Amino acid sequence: MGVPFRQQAAIGAYIVKQRLMGRKRYPLVLMLEPLFRCNLACSGCGKIDYPDSVLNKRLSVAECLAAVDECGAPVVSIPGGEPLLHKEIGEIVAGITARGKYVYLCTNALLLEKRLDLFTPSPYLSFSVHLDGLKDHHDRSVCQPGTFDRAISAIKAALAKGFRVNCAATFYEGVPAADIAAFLDFVRDLGVEGTTIAPGYAYERAPNQQHFLNRRKTKELFRDVFRLGRGRNWNITHSSLYLDFLAGNQNYLCTPWGNPTRNVFGWQRPCYLINEGYTKTFAELMETTDWDSFGTGRYEKCADCMAHCGYEPTAADDAAGHPLKAAMVAMRGVRTEGEMVPEIPLESQRPAEYLFEKVVSEAIADSQSPEGRRAQS
Repeated sequence: MGVPFRQQAAIGAYIVKQRLMGRKRYPLVLMLEPLFRCNLACSGCGKIDYPDSVLNKRLSVAECLAAVDECGAPVVSIPGGEPLLHKEIGEIVAGITARGKYVYLCTNALLLEKRLDLFTPSPYLSFSVHLDGLKDHHDRSVCQPGTFDRAISAIKAALAKGFRVNCAATFYEGVPAADIAAFLDFVRDLGVEGTTIAPGYAYERAPNQQHFLNRRKTKELFRDVFRLGRGRNWNITHSSLYLDFLAGNQNYLCTPWGNPTRNVFGWQRPCYLINEGYTKTFAELMETTDWDSFGTGRYEKCADCMAHCGYEPTAADDAAGHPLKAAMVAMRGVRTEGEMVPEIPLESQRPAEYLFEKVVSEAIADSQSPEGRRAQS
């Protein structure tokens, strides 16, 4: 499935250990955002809508490594913003891999060729290059022509130097299944280790809201994609059960604590995609968040979400508890015909609260307080 056996074994052993210890909530992937600043302004992005005073903030190397130790997840994803804009990103990655954690450095690759010398090839490091389809679609999605060609050049350079490379693709309303299939053929032939695929999530502040998929359209789209994928040997970097979920065959609830987020303001509550406040510690995030108030069927903002950061941990936990079920799906492939599982009812969901300005202003004020400045020093 696009993940080396060594990494699969380490993650599987971690999950089994958490289950044996009786932990119902545990992190699987730390989303470590060392900055929000980016050198692109993609139409579907809601992660860079901050004032310059925030976009200029950076987590220090010490803060990043402390977050890794505090969380304890076996995998660390470093999104942003654009992480390669961080002047100490090489030290951050080296410190994390030295701890035996698997790092996915998420990048649009515009700076990757110039920054490759900051890194050393390692089984613990993978560059996850953002590609939203083939050339025309990707360049249109990121609102800058020429980015696809630069990303492909950077991927080839990284592969030539022995680095692990993955692609990360997000798909929106109106993208034909045939185009997605052609993209997956292309990245397979490019020689990358694997590709993550996800339906676009409707960030509260994203400028292009009409192009996000609802859950029914997501399931229909991925059924069409997987039907086209029979026999094409795509390396998709997801568990078999998450792919089965995307196709409407599993009725999972979100696991927002599975991918906790640490960024320049603290630990983001409740998840990477929704920003409704911060805590100062990981323990506080886990112990004080009202997890039952979030998720599809519970909260309006979550109604259409099927993103892997919320549902891959659910699928991984299900696979650990039901390995035969996961193996059967992996062997037979994702079912693309027949009835889908019933949709989660939305009648009882609580209405969305639009808190972005309040949360950000409070976070800025807190970071500028004497206590906040001492914590950052």
